[in-house]
Amino acid sequence: MSTFTDTLVHGNERAFKPGTLTPMQKLTLKFVVFGLIYYAFAAIEGMLLRINAVEPQALLYPKRYFAMLTAHPLVGIFGSSYLLVFGAFLFLVPFLMKKPLWSYKMANWTLWLIVVGVFTFWFDGFLTHYAPLYTLYWPLPADFNQFEPVAGAIFITGIALVMVGTLLFVINIFKTITYTPQGWTRQPAGRLLGDALGVTTLKKFFTGKLHKDSEQEHLVSLPVAAIARGTVDVLFNVGIILFSGVLILVYMVAEVTGNSLKTTAVDALLYKNWYWWGLDLVADGLVLVFVAGTWYLLAQLITGREVFMARWARFALGLELVVSWTVWSHHLLSDQAQPAALKVGSGELVTAFELITQGLAFFITLVTLWQSRPLKMTNELKFLIGGLLGFALAVPAGIMQADAGLNRILHNTQWVVGPHVHVAVLVGLTMTLYSAIYVLLPIVTNGAKLWSQKLANVHFWCHLIGGIGMGAFMGMAGLHGMLRRTIYYDGEYLPYMVLAAISGCLLLVALAAFLVNIVMTLGLKGALGLFTKSELPASELVPGLDLTVQPEDTVHAVTA
Repeated sequence: MSTFTDTLVHGNERAFKPGTLTPMQKLTLKFVVFGLIYYAFAAIEGMLLRINAVEPQALLYPKRYFAMLTAHPLVGIFGSSYLLVFGAFLFLVPFLMKKPLWSYKMANWTLWLIVVGVFTFWFDGFLTHYAPLYTLYWPLPADFNQFEPVAGAIFITGIALVMVGTLLFVINIFKTITYTPQGWTRQPAGRLLGDALGVTTLKKFFTGKLHKDSEQEHLVSLPVAAIARGTVDVLFNVGIILFSGVLILVYMVAEVTGNSLKTTAVDALLYKNWYWWGLDLVADGLVLVFVAGTWYLLAQLITGREVFMARWARFALGLELVVSWTVWSHHLLSDQAQPAALKVGSGELVTAFELITQGLAFFITLVTLWQSRPLKMTNELKFLIGGLLGFALAVPAGIMQADAGLNRILHNTQWVVGPHVHVAVLVGLTMTLYSAIYVLLPIVTNGAKLWSQKLANVHFWCHLIGGIGMGAFMGMAGLHGMLRRTIYYDGEYLPYMVLAAISGCLLLVALAAFLVNIVMTLGLKGALGLFTKSELPASELVPGLDLTVQPEDTVHAVTA
């Protein structure tokens, strides 16, 4: 057997032994596996959409195109980002707080509900062409002249499964933060929760005592506080999407039973405001706040020092709670029926304030790294810097869109999904998640060594250039008038779409390099071993990590 074949089967240097992993280590890796599978789904779909933009109907006829256009962002958000983020945080919260996860079974249910739910709505769209175009603007989801009600019901069922799994994640996170394991010194749940949600910091700010704030006084570390804060937004988003799903389902059931309901009974403008409030909570909770917390954690782990201006980082998390709940109207600046007060207040002023809150997280993380020079340019550091760069580009692009004048030009164009959405998600969020994966890999595998540093470098440069390139060229097309969700047959935007497609190819090369590297690191036997039952207790996070130490002695530690 050749060296390559042996490594492919058994893993790099035979260091990875699935039998030595705890249930939580295996579960975390399963989240990552399925998250990467769905990322590959979304990436391939995105590539097909890009090719179709170069040569319409070369691969996708219109119905399939719009069905894929609907599934692409949902698979990317719920299937990839949710699984990667949730898997990481279900491991990190107990790891950082040095106590077992509240419910391993609930975490397992979170995984499978999201995996099955995403596949359900994706496969339904593939078969039936149910295509409400991501935003689900009313009355499109209940337009039974275009779509079969049964197809819509299956689609909504898939979304509902994802939301139930997400709700279980929320419960698990908050219970893990607030509960006291058996045999431990009792900790007040209210104080833990208040500290996690930033109430303690806000009290100090309004009483003029924030300057005396010390990290040693907090019961919950800064990264855990950020996770808790983002989880609040995710919780509200679950409620909004479930309510919207039930509403759509009522119309579908009525249609099937021969009791058709009038779509005019639901005010379209009210529905759009409601729905965009929920979707923006995903953007703020998942993308902005969770990312900020991950930056703080990675900066601590990479530098070995406390986060710069930690007290102000905590204050910004609390302030973002208000901002994220009131920022949604920038999506409706070009809607003539939207009240002017909401356009100016929520759409422009509050949105501009996000430049401060997210900018502060960016500044704090960057200074923490800068003060720790010299630093070895490890994979986790490179991808962290890439994630910072992604948001440095995407957030100002979003602020530009939130100007009423510019919005008349940019709204509903490729600019929105290019420099803003794709750069934020592909470069900002995804590169931050890759950094976290490189950090967590030796922890959750008990020291498995990455197979190839050269492949890791290929992964970094191809992803960075491909992500920024795709966003930039889509943005250029948008500036020249190319609309989103539209098929162009005359080729007027062909140069930009060709360049965007080439950039997309680089992203696929990056993904392939990463997946090959991970498979060679773990080995096929190791990867399959993740799905075997662990002999270790579910309460054990990492072999050798002492969870019997009282929390007041360890709560501030970042590493084991």
